[in-house]
Amino acid sequence: MNDRNGPALTAPALWRERLHQYWQLVRGDRPIGWLLLLWPTWWGLWLAAKGVPPAWPLLVFTLGVWLTRSAGCVINDYADRWLDGHVERTRARPLVTGAVSGREALAVFAALMLVAFALVLTLNRLTVWMSVVGVFLAASYPYLKRYTYLPQVYLGMAFGWGIPMAFAALTGHVPPLAWVLYVANIFWATAYDTWYAMVDREDDIRMGARSTAILFGELDLIAQGVLYAGMFAALALAGRSAGMGPWYWAGLGVAVVLVAWEFGIARSRARADCFRAFLHNHWVGLTIFAGIALDFALRAKTLAA
Repeated sequence: MNDRNGPALTAPALWRERLHQYWQLVRGDRPIGWLLLLWPTWWGLWLAAKGVPPAWPLLVFTLGVWLTRSAGCVINDYADRWLDGHVERTRARPLVTGAVSGREALAVFAALMLVAFALVLTLNRLTVWMSVVGVFLAASYPYLKRYTYLPQVYLGMAFGWGIPMAFAALTGHVPPLAWVLYVANIFWATAYDTWYAMVDREDDIRMGARSTAILFGELDLIAQGVLYAGMFAALALAGRSAGMGPWYWAGLGVAVVLVAWEFGIARSRARADCFRAFLHNHWVGLTIFAGIALDFALRAKTLAA
């Protein structure tokens, strides 16, 4: 059967198209957000376990990262329907174009969070209760840009919540080390999401949205330097508290160089350059994780020799 726009799609083709739209809605085609959430969660898991964590908690947290990040993207787009159509970078998103309805988006969000919660239910009671806080952080974050210039700080709180949860799951409590690591992630996420906000700064100002990029104004690069310095100071404190060895400190050293490279990339403040600086943070998180993992691995090898 044909219509004025061409041949009608078959049922399988319609389903493929729906799944494609849902995949775009959850940013399945853009793994950077998942990776930026994964690395600090793995920092917490490895430090809590003092090495490679048990297989099941590792699987639960890794899958949980993907599920909660995907759910966060959905609820973010739902909350930003008033804004995304007026922003150059986001005007083709499925909720803006009408390819996915608001009701469908809420259903996808609920399904993702229910699966994530089902996974958490296999862990201890403290972790389950902490996951409730995580759901609140993920669901409320997108609405902050209407009321505060600090949504990037709140994003750091949401993205880093897997750190104290990892300690709760593996040790049954949340020690000071976990909170220091959590603070380091808040500094880091605020910094990299400020690069991201600098991409949209002109559109956000025009539409009345708020961000740290707008708050910092012409002092944005200085503020970024302070944020990254806070991140590395907290990571140094965490490393000292955990008794980490030379590989950990080498990882931090390489990460410092990578961050300095970001400032070189984004010094022009051009949209494309700020976006490149944002994407570059994946390597920062990976390098820090590599330092943690190598340090514990070689320490275990030395003890076994």
